[in-house]
Amino acid sequence: MIFLDSTVLIDYFNGKNNWQVKVLDSILGKQLVVIGDYVLAEVLQGFRSDKDFQKAKSVLSEFPCYQIGGKEIAIQSAKNYRFLRKKGITVRKTIDVMIATFCIQNNLTLLHNDKDFEPFVKYLKLDVFRKE
Repeated sequence: MIFLDSTVLIDYFNGKNNWQVKVLDSILGKQLVVIGDYVLAEVLQGFRSDKDFQKAKSVLSEFPCYQIGGKEIAIQSAKNYRFLRKKGITVRKTIDVMIATFCIQNNLTLLHNDKDFEPFVKYLKLDVFRKE
């Protein structure tokens, strides 16, 4: 199962042609691709026109959408953040900490385009797509 980060979906909707978007194109309909509620919010909040918002909402509603938060994920996210801080790494966004933690806890492979996930790969065994 592949978990999509908002960075890939934003690139996709903006028509960018990077390797992450190419991977997304290649796995749609072939592998189970999922998103999370925080990802849904991050992507949808970026649309300026109501028409684009409605179109994106329709497209994204086709993906299974997990609720990322909750007490256990919140506590584990705080532990992971503190662990990385002790290593001298500060993750810029709490949502990224929670997404990484959710993926780790649920054994999901993350497709992303955000350097903030790399410490989770190196130190906390986050499984991510790598450029081939």
